[in-house]
Amino acid sequence: MKKISIWAAALLLGSTALAVPKSDEPYSRRMARSQGREWTHGKPWDYVNGLVAKSMLMMCEQYGDAPWTQEYYDLAKAYADDAINEDGTFKNFRKGNIDNINAGKVLFELYRHESRLDRKNGTNHAARYRKAADFLRDYLKNDYSRIQLPAAEGCFFHKDIYPNQMWLDGLYMGAAFYAEWQKNFAPDDMESWSDIARQFIVVNERTYDPEYGLNYHGWSADPSDPNSFWAKREAPFKGCSQEFWGRGMGWYFAALVDVLEVMPKNHPDYRKLVGITEQVARGLRRWQDRKSGVWYQLLRYDDTFKGECGLPNYLESSASGMFAYAYLKGVRIGVLGSEYLSTAEKAYKGVLKTFITRNPDGTINVESSCRSAGLGPARDPHRDGTASYYLCGKDVTRVNNEGKAIGPFIMASLEYEKLKNRSK
Repeated sequence: MKKISIWAAALLLGSTALAVPKSDEPYSRRMARSQGREWTHGKPWDYVNGLVAKSMLMMCEQYGDAPWTQEYYDLAKAYADDAINEDGTFKNFRKGNIDNINAGKVLFELYRHESRLDRKNGTNHAARYRKAADFLRDYLKNDYSRIQLPAAEGCFFHKDIYPNQMWLDGLYMGAAFYAEWQKNFAPDDMESWSDIARQFIVVNERTYDPEYGLNYHGWSADPSDPNSFWAKREAPFKGCSQEFWGRGMGWYFAALVDVLEVMPKNHPDYRKLVGITEQVARGLRRWQDRKSGVWYQLLRYDDTFKGECGLPNYLESSASGMFAYAYLKGVRIGVLGSEYLSTAEKAYKGVLKTFITRNPDGTINVESSCRSAGLGPARDPHRDGTASYYLCGKDVTRVNNEGKAIGPFIMASLEYEKLKNRSK
């Protein structure tokens, strides 16, 4: 956001409706215009709505010279303002769930932009966003539940209802927020960077299967716990869930590149995380569908595999969008080699061709996304981590315009648009 004068002018216009686009409108804006309001306006503080709001703020930052960005900034700002008070305290923050940390990523860009306006106007609106971000970081670092068992001491629970469990999803929700806070407010705190890196190192040690080049969705440090009924009881991969879920790997891959973008390169664990990122990139390239360029819901099967209910495995949009984003960004920031660029471009073009459809009014959709998936707890025995669960589970329905696909599509589009602008 380079020209504050343009932002200020847009504020005075008081735009309330999403503007009609030009014919050359980038896909990031097309998706934000089509679906962004649905996932932010009046929505509660959670990881999905926060993901979409964050993606729109990333778009505002990338296209900050364009007056049209203001309407999306306003949506993201209103989303955050609905959740926090004027003094920066949260109105109704639910503890014990690492997912609820993720939405805090919107606070950093809001703080940066509002600070610029404060300096210009002599106001003090930005402080509330810094205070809210500080609360989330301090809660995560100092008070959030951690595993105390030797196998993973100091690693975050996925949620309090999943004691001693780590899921790939949680790295995006917690560790990536933690890293962005450190970059913005305490970049030289190497102890905290070590804390962040440990989350990735441990989960990779426990969940990576070299036979497939993939990571299992979840791992329990205490597989005898009733809430870990889905976990393998014996080696190899004791404590792991049974399958390689696309979006779980998507959260993980995206978290890695997001953290490496901001992590000090001189930290002792930086190269370890780069190595894990390269490992993930190699493994996923193996399972990329050759024809479409995208990935299946269950990564190691194609659509000839069916669940017990008869529903087949399917090409899935949220994971594919996350992979496209992570490959493109990984190459751009230099943690992946240029040999992955063709994989990245094939993935992004595959997402466009396979999942994006156009409505008569010019808006667009993203189709074929898994609505939800999880492991347990004990009171939900159907969430058993089997292949059939990921295809037939009552909470694992196949839907369109899911926020967990919309946000990553906007993010992947922004990366692709950066790539194309650099090549002009």
